[in-house]
Parts: sequence; structure tokens; C-alpha cells
Amino acid sequence: MVGLLGRSRAQSTRRLKTPLDQHGPHGGRHRRSPSAGPRSALSGRSVAGQVFLLQVVIVLLLVVSGVVALVLQVRHDSTQEARNRSLAVAETFANAPGTRAALSAPDPTAVLQPRAEAARKASKVDFIVVMNTDGIRYTHPKPDRIGKKFVGTLAPALAGHPTVEQITGTIGPLVQATVPIKAPDGKVVGLVSAGITTANVGGVADRQLPLMLTSAGVALALATGGTALVSRRLMRQTRGLGPYEMTRMYEHHDAVLHAVREGVIIVGDEGQLLLANDEANRLLDLPDNAEGRDVRDLGLDADTADLLASGRVATDEVHLVGDRLLAINQRPTDLQGGPAGSVATLRDSTELRALSGRADVARERLKLLYDAGVGIGTTLDVTRTAQELAEVAVPRFADFVTVDLADAVLNGQEPDVGTDLRRTASGGIRKDAPLYPVGEHIGFVTSTPQAHSLRTGQAVVEPDLGGSPGWLAQDPERTGRVVDYGIHSLITVPLRVGPLVMGVVNFWRSEKPEPFDGEDLALAEELVARAAVSIDNARRYTREHTMAVTLQRSLLPRNLPEQSALDIAYRYLPAQAGVGGDWFDVLPLPGARVAVVVGDVVGHGLHAAATMGRLRTAVHNFSSLDLPPDELLGLLDELVGRIDQDEVAEESRAAVTGATCLYAIYDPTSRLCTVARAGHPPPAVVRPDGSVDFPDVPAGPPLGLGSLPFETAELELAEGSRLVLYTDGLVEDRERDIDTGLDLLRTALAGADRSPEDTCRAVLDALLPARPSDDIALIVARTHALAADRIAEWEVPSEPAAVGEVRASVTRQLAEWGLDEMAFTTELILSELVTNAIRYGSGPIRVRVLRDRSLICEVFDGSSTSPHLRYAATTDEGGRGLFLVAQVAERWGTRYNLAGKVIWAEQPLP
Repeated sequence: MVGLLGRSRAQSTRRLKTPLDQHGPHGGRHRRSPSAGPRSALSGRSVAGQVFLLQVVIVLLLVVSGVVALVLQVRHDSTQEARNRSLAVAETFANAPGTRAALSAPDPTAVLQPRAEAARKASKVDFIVVMNTDGIRYTHPKPDRIGKKFVGTLAPALAGHPTVEQITGTIGPLVQATVPIKAPDGKVVGLVSAGITTANVGGVADRQLPLMLTSAGVALALATGGTALVSRRLMRQTRGLGPYEMTRMYEHHDAVLHAVREGVIIVGDEGQLLLANDEANRLLDLPDNAEGRDVRDLGLDADTADLLASGRVATDEVHLVGDRLLAINQRPTDLQGGPAGSVATLRDSTELRALSGRADVARERLKLLYDAGVGIGTTLDVTRTAQELAEVAVPRFADFVTVDLADAVLNGQEPDVGTDLRRTASGGIRKDAPLYPVGEHIGFVTSTPQAHSLRTGQAVVEPDLGGSPGWLAQDPERTGRVVDYGIHSLITVPLRVGPLVMGVVNFWRSEKPEPFDGEDLALAEELVARAAVSIDNARRYTREHTMAVTLQRSLLPRNLPEQSALDIAYRYLPAQAGVGGDWFDVLPLPGARVAVVVGDVVGHGLHAAATMGRLRTAVHNFSSLDLPPDELLGLLDELVGRIDQDEVAEESRAAVTGATCLYAIYDPTSRLCTVARAGHPPPAVVRPDGSVDFPDVPAGPPLGLGSLPFETAELELAEGSRLVLYTDGLVEDRERDIDTGLDLLRTALAGADRSPEDTCRAVLDALLPARPSDDIALIVARTHALAADRIAEWEVPSEPAAVGEVRASVTRQLAEWGLDEMAFTTELILSELVTNAIRYGSGPIRVRVLRDRSLICEVFDGSSTSPHLRYAATTDEGGRGLFLVAQVAERWGTRYNLAGKVIWAEQPLP
């Protein structure tokens, strides 16, 4: 324990001089001369000195006790002592430097004899003999024995093992040890033997025994008295602390003082520096001999030196010392009876402030990237996404931001590599910057940073735009105005997703005098990389949306057919999120009638648009059969069911669930509108006086369910009424239910003397959402009635003679209408049709002729049998009537009603 204390004290003294080395017990300063060291240690004025004296006493006591024990045991252990000493001496000499090398010298005796004799005398053995592996001596105390055979056992030593033996040699009884001399590879190259006579070991001890006993007694007495004195004094001065506690306290104090990251200095009451740890020396850049000198003479700045010398209380006072900002805390040391002076701690706040600043910058950049991830790409619009990038980056990263994209990207296509771009978005701290405006087409010259980025896909920093000839060459007049405006630095980053380069983003700096640097470049690349993904997603969506809209537009009617029964205006608006399955159609029917249809396939995307096209085509085909609305919806329902079965069997896509349809036929001769609907919202009717009504049309199930029949409703519409058909996207969305939408629609439709076009505009202004989530189809049809003077009707008896009367009546009517030139073909058509009705049909028979956009001849009868066109053989007497009708009429056909059928034929008016 005492040894440990001594080592710790020595180590600490080398690192740091403590106040105890320079002051007495009362803090008074004194200098110690070199000769005063032993006296100071023996005086016992310090704990270290007392411990040192106690250690010396204990050592002496141990030596004396050992000597006494040796003397008492020497007569019994003389032989053992000789064995140990001879073995030690032999091994020491065998392993001594130069011994092995001397064996290979030309004259080993000349080298080894002096060394062996010197070692023998120094070790007080009787002989040291060096020999070769054959036992021939190279050394011996008696030179005449050199070269002769060694007396003793050599075999163990030659085998590499030391051996000790007692023999009677030429100098009497002795103990000798023989050890091998080994080469580095372990081979024995020689032997060393050392020996001591038993008489010498025991004799010396016997002669010195009286003196040893006397010395041991005196030492014992002195040790006992000194130990008691030192212990008493040590207990008083250390306040009861033992050596272990003192050592631990000192080591902890020393370790903390030198390991702490704060500078610690102790200043005396007169301003002299008593202690400075390693950190204080570094922070204050103190000279090597600073301790003991006045702090005002250490080269510190005046404010810092005055603070340390004054000893006043200070808390986190910041002083500039060299290039460091030091926070100084100082307190006096004489509180509670301590010595006069002060202790100060020094903390370097330069790095802390720099780290704090860098941490703030890093935090702001992370916040910028987070906001970019949240704020960029909120829509699937390319232009809006580019503008969001500019809004996020200004002014937090750059003063101005411009985004230039290829025209192909704006159209949803993949751009070709080139330098022709269009300014798509711009943002800045001011609006008057002389940069290219949004929408302008820009062709970057090859020397510009933008062209380099487009060509290589790498970002470019231009720290000084005024000194960048490549950038200035783009447009000397405009670039000169940009530099004069104060924009001095640029980062150009390509908008790239994989190998696809869509454009460039330009970050411009004007307010901060520092140019963009490498860290700014890394942030710009990360920011643009995140935005590029969103812009590419928007581009892909634009492409898919354009394709779907194109498909949908191609499936919808491009031009409405000409007809006289209805004045029609319509609107079709696809959803923002994607095309849907809404559709409409206007279909002229025989007899001046017009069918108006509107439908909706629930869902969005190409599947919904394709399904809509199939349903529209089916309605066209079914309408050509001139079926009532309920029967047409029934056929359409069966078709949707078959489509569902086919697609479920293929397991390729979902069934067409949720398809709805409303089919209405308006007859201008009777002003009746026959309506049937399959799960579709009801139509609205605006009366000529401006009142709005939603007629009670039976609501059938959606198409494809096939569970219930459809019902029709007949509406009598006054001339000038407006029939309004629409899809649910107009009256229903996430923010309002259908009842609220219908109320808004009623309000928007109310009002007289509105054209269908004005009605469409008013409805959309009132009900169109900002971002429609579903397609919207709207049709407004204003009704017309066919005037009575354009309709001619005759009842025809079921006898052949009535055919002539019909021809005569038709001729007179055509003359009244000014259509005399059509009399012959009309008489021919009616003769054949009426003859067929009399011959093959049943009564009652009626003829009606309508003058509309064409001349329409209709023959009604009570039979449900339809005539068929065929080629008559040369020997047939009949069968050529319908063939003649088909040749002279533009169109002809058959339709059925509740009373039978109608055969009709149309001729164009001259």
C-alpha cells in the first residue's frame, strides 16, 4: 500500500505541481533548496514525508528481521543456499550478453576468463567455469586447470536441463550448478558451472552473527518508536484518514483535474497563478513556467487578466482570448475558512456556438426536406407540382427558383434528350426579376450550366454568374440585366428519374452575399430528387389520363344528329381523378321521334370507359329495332349480365356492377315522352312557365341484376318544355348527398325563357365542384311539337278499292304542301304498303303522312306480322312490292305498338 502511494505521488508530481508543493501548512509560500529535500522528508512536516519515513523504518525492520532469520537458519540451510546461489550465478552468466558469442571466438578463454573472474568476485562464489559440450574448461579460478576435463555430471545440462549437485572437488566439499548455453534454435553450444564451498557460506554467517544481532535489536527499537510517533502525528494531520483513503483521494483529484473538459486555474490572494490544468493551459495558451507568476504577466488580454487577478465572483462571463470565446466562472476559495485566493473554470464556447449554428442549419434543412416531401406532389398535375417545388424552396433555400420542363413532359410523354425547354413554374422573393417568364420557350445554348446538366445528368454550381462566360452567352442582354439585378449565384439540377431527364431546376441567390457551396448543392440535389419523383408520377398520370380521355371522347358522340323534335345542349366533364363511364346519346327514330339516353358505369379508368362504349353501341343497335324504353332496358340488362359472366369466367377484371341508364323517347306529333330508367336519377322537367318538376318515373334496378322488369312513364310535355337528363356526379359527391344536390338543381333550373345552352351554363355554375370526383354528363332538351298542318291521316277500309282513294288523298295533300314532284313515288309506296296491310294484316288500317325534315309515310294495322324483303322469281305473281318500296324510299322499316305494327318509309324532301 505504501509503495502504491509512493508511485501515485511520483506520477502526479510529474504531471502537475499542487499547492502543497509550494506552500507550508498555513499557505505561506516558500522555496525548497536541493539540499533541503532529505531534511524536509525527515522533518515530518508533510504527510508525504511522514509516509516516506515510515516506509524506510519498515524496510529496515524487514531487512534486519531477514538477516536474523538467515543467521539462525544458516547452519541448517548452508547447502541449500549454496545450491540456489550457484544455480543463479550459473544461469546469469550463461544468459549474459556475449557469453554464447564468445564460445565461437578464436580464443574463447581470452574473452571469457576475465568476465568469469569478475563475475565470481562480484557474486562471491568460489568458481565460475565455462566449458564446451565435451566438458573441456575455458575458464577456471586457477589458470592451470583451463583446458582440462570438468569434474561433475554433464548429461542433464547437455540435454538442456540445469543440474545442481554436491561433490568434493579440488577445493573441497562444494555445491556446484551446471547450466546449458543455448543457441537461438535451442541447441546446447556450451556449459557454465558455478560453485560455492559449504565452508564459505556457513563461515561468513558465523563471523557476522554478533554484529547482525546487535543491529537488529537497535533497528527493532527504533522502528517501534518511530512507528508510534509517525502514526500519532499522521492521524492528527490527516484527520483520521488512512493512507489508502488519502491515495484514492489524491488520484481521483488528479484524474478529474486533468481529464475534465473545462480549464481550471487557482490564483493566490496576490494574483499569482498556483495551479492550471491541461485544458486551462491549452485555452489560455500559457507559457511553460506560468505557475508562480502573476496572472497579469502571462500575456493574457487585459479584461481576462484583471478578472482572474481580482478574485471577484463571475458567472459565465464571455471573454475573447485569442480566437476563442471563453465562458469564465470564478469563485473565492476562502469561504468556510479556506485559504485566500480564487478558483476559476474556463469553458470554450466557440465550438459550442459553431456546433449550435451547424445544428440549426442541419435542422432547417431537414425541415425543408420534410416540408418538400409533404408539400410537393399534392396533385397529379405536372405544372402544379413544379410550382409547389418553387414555393417550398423560396425563400428558405434560394431567393428565386425556376423550373423548366420539356413540352413532352407537360403532355405526359417521355422527352427526348435536348436543350429546348419551356419555363413551367417560377417563384421568388420579388416579382420583378428579369428571368424568363413562365410559359416562354427556352433553347439553352451548349455552354450554359442548364445544357450541361441536361447532357450529363449532373448538377452544376455557378458561384459567380458575372464571371461565367458560358452562362452569359445564353442571352447577353437578359443575363446582363440578371447580374445587374443582384442575382449572383446559381445551382442547376436536372430533373431526373433513372435515365429519364425531364428538365432542369434553377436555384438563384441574390440576397445572401455568399455563393452557393457544396453543401447547398447536396441539398438542392436531394430536394429536386424528391420533386422529380412527384413530377414523373404526374407525367405518367397525365399520359394515362390523356389516353383514357381520348378513348372516352372517341366513344362519346362527337356531333349530335339533325332532328326537329328537340333543341339540345349538353356538357360532359370527366373527373379530375380519372375518366369514368358516364355517357349520353341522341338517336333519331322513325316518325320524327327522338330518343335521348344517358348512362353511368360506376368506377374510373379504361375499364369503365371501355364498358361505357360497349353499352352505348348496344343502345344504338337496340334503338334501331324501335323498341319501347322498357324493352330496350331489358335487353341492355341481359347484355350486361352476359358481359359480367364472361369477365368473371376470365377472372381478368371485375364485373360491371353499378351500371345505370335512363332512356326517353319523345314524339313531337303527340308531345308524349316515354321514359324508363334502370337505377338512374330521375329526369327534371322545366315547364314553359319556369317551374321545375321531377316526374315520378319508376326506378328499376341497375343494369346486370336481371331480377325485376322495367316500367315506363308517359310524360306529356308542353311545347317549349325543357327535359333535363344528368348523371349522379352532378348532384352527389363526398360533401353533399343526393337530396341536397336535387334541391340545388331545382333552384338552378328554375326560370323561363332560357335556352338549353344557358340552362347548362347555369346548372354547372351552381353545382359543379372545384375538383369533380366523378364524371358529369348533362343534357338539356327543349321540346318542339309537329304542327297539325304537317300531319295528314286517313282511315282505310279493309278492301282493295280503298287503295285508289288513299292515292288520291295523298296526291291532294302533297299538292297543298308543294311537293307535287313527290306524288308518284309516294303513291307507289302507299299503294304497296296499304295493299300488304289489307291482304296480310288486320284492321283497323290507318295511313299517316308527316312532313318533317323528310316525308314520312306510315301504315298502321292490327297485325303483329312483319313483312320481309325478298327477291321474287320470274314466275311469281307477287312479292315485288317491298322491293319497290326499298328502291324508291331512303329508309323503311317496321315498328310495333300496343295495337299492332307500323310500316314506315322515308323520302328526302327536294
